[in-house]
Amino acid sequence: MAGHSKWANIKHKKAAQDAKRGQVFTKLARQITVAVKEGGADPETNFKLRLAIEKARSYNMPNDNIERAINRGKGGLDGDNYEEIVYEAYGPNGVAILLDVLTDNRNRTAGEVRSRLSKYGGNLGQAGCVAWMFSKKGLLVIEKDDKTDEEELIMTALEAGAEDVQDEVDVYKVLTAPGDFTQVKAALAEAGYEFLVAEVSMIPQNSVMVSSEDSEKIERLIDALEELDDVQQVYTNYEIAD
Repeated sequence: MAGHSKWANIKHKKAAQDAKRGQVFTKLARQITVAVKEGGADPETNFKLRLAIEKARSYNMPNDNIERAINRGKGGLDGDNYEEIVYEAYGPNGVAILLDVLTDNRNRTAGEVRSRLSKYGGNLGQAGCVAWMFSKKGLLVIEKDDKTDEEELIMTALEAGAEDVQDEVDVYKVLTAPGDFTQVKAALAEAGYEFLVAEVSMIPQNSVMVSSEDSEKIERLIDALEELDDVQQVYTNYEIAD
């Protein structure tokens, strides 16, 4: 089975993000602020805000930071007006790339994204060129260990409303409809499962297999894009062939 190296790299990537905690907190705060402006400050009725707060807490973002971001969205603090943009691009080996962006200056961000893509072997595409390759899903990744009972996990996930549970060598991947993500996550957490990844994500419908050498080129491009303050999330459809 291909693709397991991608999950093996998740812990390393999270450690690297922890080292840039200030930048990560800035991005998370921006997501919370925009969610409040769009749907109000109550996470019980604002699903997007609830997800943003859960994500912030998963990175141990202090409650004071979360409250400031909420207040900024309510107008309690001065703040910039951000717009959400999705950029579509191709990376090395024709890998599809989706970028979720929050920016207060569309021209600046487009230039920065185009520059990083060009430098690391990618190019910006037309709207719609790769978005059709992805589906929005709740994603819960659970690392395998000797205590994990696969049948029990599958039963718990499906009874809570999950769409599918996939075995990917060293992890289990639980997929949900976006609206069912919170309840499935809560049910699995209550059953004692811990998550390597827990987010609403853009899941590729088909993958492009690349060599380990080519995957390093793609990772360098992804890292360069994630360094941009306006880029909130990078999605790709590559897997590493064994």
